Amino acid sequence: MSMSAGWYLRRLSRMGPQEVAGRVGDAVRRRRWRSARPTCPSVTGARFTAVLPAGTIAAIPPDAAKRLIAEADRLMYGHVEYFGVVRDDLTDPDWWCDPKTGRRAPFGYAFDVPYRNEDAVGDIKQIWELSRHQYLTVLAAAYAITGNERYAERVAEHLRSWWAANPPLRGVHWISGIELGIRLLSWVWIRRLLDGWPGAAALFEGNPVALNQIWHHQRWLAAFPSRGSSANNHVIAEAAGQFTAACAFGWFPSSARWRADALRSLERHLRGNTFASGLNRELATEYHGLVLELALAAVAEADAADVPVPASIRLVLLRMTDALAAVVDSRLRPPRQGDADDGHGLVVDGAGTDRWASLLATGDAVFGRLPWWPEVTGTDVRSPLLAALIKPTEPTVTRPASRPAHFADAGMTILRGPGKTGELWCRCDGGPHGFLSIAAHAHADALSVEVRHDGVDVLADPGTYCYHGQPEWRQYFRSTLGHNTLQLDGDDQSVSGGPFLWTRHARTRVLVVDPADTSDKGVARWCAEHDGYQPSMHRRRVELTAASQELRVVDEVRGPRRAVRLAFHLGPAITADLVGNRAVLTWTRDGEDRSAALDLPGQLSWRAHRGETDPPLGWYSAGFGRKEPSTTLVGTGFADGAEGFTTVLRFRG
Repeated sequence: MSMSAGWYLRRLSRMGPQEVAGRVGDAVRRRRWRSARPTCPSVTGARFTAVLPAGTIAAIPPDAAKRLIAEADRLMYGHVEYFGVVRDDLTDPDWWCDPKTGRRAPFGYAFDVPYRNEDAVGDIKQIWELSRHQYLTVLAAAYAITGNERYAERVAEHLRSWWAANPPLRGVHWISGIELGIRLLSWVWIRRLLDGWPGAAALFEGNPVALNQIWHHQRWLAAFPSRGSSANNHVIAEAAGQFTAACAFGWFPSSARWRADALRSLERHLRGNTFASGLNRELATEYHGLVLELALAAVAEADAADVPVPASIRLVLLRMTDALAAVVDSRLRPPRQGDADDGHGLVVDGAGTDRWASLLATGDAVFGRLPWWPEVTGTDVRSPLLAALIKPTEPTVTRPASRPAHFADAGMTILRGPGKTGELWCRCDGGPHGFLSIAAHAHADALSVEVRHDGVDVLADPGTYCYHGQPEWRQYFRSTLGHNTLQLDGDDQSVSGGPFLWTRHARTRVLVVDPADTSDKGVARWCAEHDGYQPSMHRRRVELTAASQELRVVDEVRGPRRAVRLAFHLGPAITADLVGNRAVLTWTRDGEDRSAALDLPGQLSWRAHRGETDPPLGWYSAGFGRKEPSTTLVGTGFADGAEGFTTVLRFRG
């Protein structure tokens, strides 16, 4: 997807004067760097001292170590899957090839590569993902656990190959700061995990090529930080990677300055990217996880190097962890909100390790769990590694005495109740439309609901699926019709100006929140409205009654007569039998048959859609690059303000 002149004008309109000036400076610097490429200063006597404390590896749970080694062996045989594409070429990878399209990115000065144009480059995320080198952290961890040198030798072989194929400022891997930051973080952990291998020093601090790469990565990040309207999770990754490398690889004349600047940036942007409640301001759950992983790794590096960290950083991480513990369902699954691209900060675990359980386990080790936290039964490798480096600190703030249900600043409310055969969990969306002026990772999902029964998606958020290259799918998965909410006149509530740009944002206001104790036959209530369909106003009321296992949703449209489409997206495990305006839903959980009845507004005409492509409708994306058919129920008709549309979902015992 190449960007048009109109897109550049729309993007420019979302920037302030300071950001414009900074980007002009970046452009000048890029032109100067084309011909002026300094060499890395000479380094003598470099030593790596940020090693794991004795006994850390022995503390890794055996089952987590077993999963990791199984993953490492798959990688050794050349097998990996990224974003739904299986690769068998990992024994000798082509760093520039997109396995999905077969295209190779062009070589040349980095800032000349048209990375947004899939016809010229291929799928850029497929190309970038391998070069985050997170599969190499897995191999390095396998060496640390087993002592088997074949893992270490493969890591060294691939690093030398990558460094040779990607000299500084040449090609597609020198374009995006988030990629450089995460890659630096991977290299630090590779060096740490390979510390017992006799060839580790010769691979890193004794290797002029490695030193040149590390120095140029940090010089790049110091010169081209994400700015203004782009200062979202990218700037956190840039600062965390820069800071981590400047601590662990502090061998250069500029290391102290880089470390101090990156720490200031991390502190400022971590606070700026996080609500006081602890939820991430992008309102995209996977980026909450990514930012938390990156910042935990940065704090671990600071403590390993005895670099003081502002108390505000630890406070934000504490609040992020408590917020995560508050919003997950009974199976430790958080909301599926906003964009999700399967991005991770630090990967040292095998397949089957639960990301969110891992983050809660780390939070327990670092901050201590609260009595209301859900129980974490799974194990992982990363938590004991981070906990071995991070110095425990006593929180200086009062933490929630009971499980929060409403996050007013983020506009997220979780209604939940015990149910007879499993927890009823409902997320109500009454928050801002994303973060910063472009709201890059937002979806047009105001007033949408997401409902689960015992961790199973019943009324599902369909997900994200893709970013670049497939505009019709990108548009669908972030559209209003692609969420469990109401659409007027075929329009989105917020106006898109491009795949990561919104030019008009719907404003939402929460009117009622009463997350009652539904275990005592109470009724949990939520009500909100948004102005995205001016002059009309869409208002929605949601009531959850656990005693009767009933969820009631009432939609009102205040204003002139408008055409309505009301959508309910069912999870991929749900089978629906629609007759008139009633759908009987059935699914299986842990070998048991479950069912529910969905009574839909009778004023609308209802149809079931599944796996349609022209236009897309009836799809669920479990992860980036993957989609599967699912059932979407769509009611069409008109709203004239005379009455509301009532939907009732009743679960059966």
